[in-house]
Parts: sequence; structure tokens; C-alpha cells
Amino acid sequence: MLKPQHYLMTAVVAVSAALMLQSCHRSENTGGEKDEKFQVTDTLLRSLLIDTVKEASALSEIKLTGSIAPDENKSVKIYPMVSGVAKDVNVQLGDVVSKGQTLAIMKSAEMAGFTKDYISAEADLRSAKRTLESTQDLYKSGLASQKDFEQAQSDYQKAVAEQKRASEVVSINKSNEQGYVVKAPISGYVIEKNLTDNTQVRADNSTNLFTIADLSDVYVLINIYESDIANIQTGDPVKITTLSYPDKVFVGKIDKIYDMLDPDDKVIKARVKITNPGNKLKPGMFASVIIKAKSGENLPMINTRALIFDNDKNYVVVVDGKAHARIQQVDIAKRVEDRAYIRAGLKPGDRIVASRQVYLFESLKD
Repeated sequence: MLKPQHYLMTAVVAVSAALMLQSCHRSENTGGEKDEKFQVTDTLLRSLLIDTVKEASALSEIKLTGSIAPDENKSVKIYPMVSGVAKDVNVQLGDVVSKGQTLAIMKSAEMAGFTKDYISAEADLRSAKRTLESTQDLYKSGLASQKDFEQAQSDYQKAVAEQKRASEVVSINKSNEQGYVVKAPISGYVIEKNLTDNTQVRADNSTNLFTIADLSDVYVLINIYESDIANIQTGDPVKITTLSYPDKVFVGKIDKIYDMLDPDDKVIKARVKITNPGNKLKPGMFASVIIKAKSGENLPMINTRALIFDNDKNYVVVVDGKAHARIQQVDIAKRVEDRAYIRAGLKPGDRIVASRQVYLFESLKD
């Protein structure tokens, strides 16, 4: 019969043998493998999109406010040409009118005088013409002197001039049997109206009766504060949104910067002309404006698609020569849409990976 010490010795030998067997088994599984580092091959690089770092003048986004205004070259103010009393005002503020459409009728004593002058001028012209023809026949027959003939010619020429003047006056001041007719000189929207029925109108009044504007193109008048004046130039691209259409972005470029500073608001106005599809934008609307202005600082620029964000830092994968890639941390000076301007970490001409860069980053990092 075995003693207890023999049992203990047998157990120790068995455990030691098991550990040695497990160690040998593990050595067989791992001892033949080599610790190989991830390598970027030339074939892999050829399958990737590679960007070249460019040098560009850094842009900054300046947020300002503005308002919609009609294109001054496509709007017309209508003033009274005669005095009178308004009747039959046919349009309201905001109405769409066509060129030649009647806006209002005015009863005017002056128009009666213009018509009388025109009728008299027509009659005088006919009479002067008959006198000239008769005198010319008598002159040819020797029954009238040359002086009489020249006088008849002079009277006829004066009658022609007077008839032309009276005709022009009547054509400018359109009228019919109802009175003086105020017509729309262009097609567009009635954006200002200062006339109602029975209003007494004077020709020397400086207030216009109507303003009509073609709103197919409009201006955006931007308020530029003194602190931003030096950073904004003619030609800077602009994005515009309005409260009425917050999801619609209108684009354009600054085509004029006014020289006068508003003494009350301390702003200078800049103007942007934009197309207005469907005439959605109306004069007086509030506008939010974003201007992409040049900062005057030249920095390396890359597309933001190449950036990798990890642990609160930005990185790119730089390609150095053939089949060699490395991780490079970058310091971003500013972002404008899909562009990133780099303060440190890259220089113009560097080549960076712009596709599957996250995969490469994780592989190279390990």
C-alpha cells in the first residue's frame, strides 16, 4: 500500500507534465510566426486617391445682414405730367402689371388745353399748306412776288413745327375721352403706390404716383461694419438666405461697394445682384449674408476629405516617394466648406491619401 507522500509526489509530477505539455503546444503554435509590420505596397497606393497640397490665400467666412432691393436699372418711378384729380385707380400695391396697362385715369384741365392746341395746330398746318400751294402757282404765273412765296414757305414751316410740338405733347400725355391716362411703361410689380381715387395731383409735386419694378433680378444691399471693411472686396462670393425661404440659398458676387459710411448705423453698403427665379424675393425682405473673404494669408490647403480625426487631433497620411506612407499630425488654421487651411504639418506640394485613409491610419498606427 502506497504512503501519502507517494500520492503527493505523483500529483506534482502529473501537474508538471501537463504544464510542460501545454507550454510545448503553445510554442509550436507561436514559435514559427514572425512579427511582421504592416507594409504599404505600390499596388495599394495606385488604387488610392492621392491629393497634392496646394498653396492658397486663406478664406474667412464673414456673416452679415442685408435687405432685398429692386434692380434700379429695371424699376421705373411714374410722376404726374399734368395736374388733375385721380379717378379709376385700377391697381394695388404688389399687383403684376404689363407694359402699356392703364394704372389710373385723371380728370385734367391741362389735357383739354393740350388737345385744343393739337387740333388748332393741325388746322393751321392744313391752311398753311393750301396757302403755300396757291402762292407757288401764282409765283410761277408771275402773279405773286418772290417775297410772297418765301413768306408762304416760312408760314408753312412754322405750322409744321407747331403741329409736331403739339403732337409730341399729346403723345407723351396719353388721353382718351375719359381723361389723362397713366400707363405702365414696363412690365413688373407695383412696389410703390401713392395714388387713390379722388386724390388731387399737381405736376410740380415731387412725390411719384407709382413705382414699377421688374423683379427677375434683384439687389441684395449688405451692411458692412467698419471692422470688416478692409477684408471685403468687389468680386467676393456671397451666399444669401432669407427668413421666408430658409432652405433656399441664393448665390452671387459683390459687384459694388459704396464709398459713403452711414452716420447712424456706421455701415457701408455693398451690392450683390442675383437672379430671382419665380420672383420669390421681394423688396424690403431681410437677408442673412455669408461672404467668403480673403484673409491675405497664404496657407497650405487640402480637401477636408483627407483629414482623420483621432483623440481630439487631426491627421493625414502622407505619401513619401514610392510605396512609403506615414502618419502626419496637422494643425488646422480654419475651415471653409470642403477646404481646410493648414497652419502646421504640411507644405505645398506634399502628397496625401484622400481615400481609405482611415484604414491606412489604423494599420500604420499599430
